[in-house]
Amino acid sequence: MLAVAGIALFFALGSWQVRRAHEKEALFAAFDAVAHQTPVTLDRAREQASATTYPLVEIAGTYDTGHAYVLDDQVRDGKAGFMLFDVFSPSAGSVSLLVNRGFLARDARGALPAIPPPPAGVRTLRALYAPPPGSGVRLGGNALPRQAQWPKTTIYLDVAEVSADLGRALDPRVLLETDADDAAIGFVREWRPEVFPPARHYAYAFTWFAFCAVVVATFIGLHWKKQN
Repeated sequence: MLAVAGIALFFALGSWQVRRAHEKEALFAAFDAVAHQTPVTLDRAREQASATTYPLVEIAGTYDTGHAYVLDDQVRDGKAGFMLFDVFSPSAGSVSLLVNRGFLARDARGALPAIPPPPAGVRTLRALYAPPPGSGVRLGGNALPRQAQWPKTTIYLDVAEVSADLGRALDPRVLLETDADDAAIGFVREWRPEVFPPARHYAYAFTWFAFCAVVVATFIGLHWKKQN
């Protein structure tokens, strides 16, 4: 009975991980396709948004050219670098948003490249309305107010802390700019949901199915009767 219970439990856990992998594959496929869909307004995006839904928006407004944030310790395709977040104020009068303009790699010496300023004047953006990047393990308090130079650098981005640092309200989600990669500046804009990839779930599923096989093999080994 214990063997049957163990087999049932491990098989159920493995099957659940396979289903989660299929769900993530569907999510990633939908995420890749959303940039080619018809954009919606910011208000409509706020209604549609969820933990796994990243609406494509088209929004007019202006960049705050005096304030920006560098999210350091980022890696893309084996290259170390950072994400650049600028502050964007919609023309319609909604609260400001942080715009992730993309990834910039460090140079061969590991130094930061020149930080390109945002374009001036009224701009129309096409961007994904997405959750802010995860913080991971955090040590210490909010270091942003202690920095006097702009752009300010951080290793995690907390929208509430940025809002307090700026002294203005910010949307709890961010915009991921979807324009083509800007080769002249170096921005790379390859966006993916910040969730476990399907491969991770398949690996977990393999582990649970392996436990299931071990229980079966152990049961057979303990109860096998040798023929005289």
